[in-house]
Amino acid sequence: MPKAPKGSVQDSGDAVAAYKAVLQAVLDKRPSGTRQRLATALGKNRSFISQISNPAYAVPIPARHLDIIFEICHFSVDEREAFLAAYGRAHPRRLELIKDAAPRRELRIQLPDLGHDSRNRALEKVVEDFVQKVAELFEENRDN
Repeated sequence: MPKAPKGSVQDSGDAVAAYKAVLQAVLDKRPSGTRQRLATALGKNRSFISQISNPAYAVPIPARHLDIIFEICHFSVDEREAFLAAYGRAHPRRLELIKDAAPRRELRIQLPDLGHDSRNRALEKVVEDFVQKVAELFEENRDN
């Protein structure tokens, strides 16, 4: 079968499959439970992790999730470079947005245990969403 012309839809799909293959290989080397931890950290279902880590699915990985993916999955330097190279081929504009984004820092807080996993996840999601919205407001006004 002839190779798709550069810039074509198939070529883009191949590039998406390439970075998903890197993620899939990294996840396959990690302990059981990593996919669930990743889903929880992203505020998504485990099926979302299956979609973003399976090269057969065309669902792209949102750029905003990359830092969390790298943190939870403990990418090596080589794995991270391979992933970002493939991601850059698939989504050159998104990669530029990541490079231009303000640096992030981590703040850990303690939340009450509400006694039920779904309630705890819901509270975590509310706090994460709130912090994200506040940070976006500050970033929008950073140059003013």
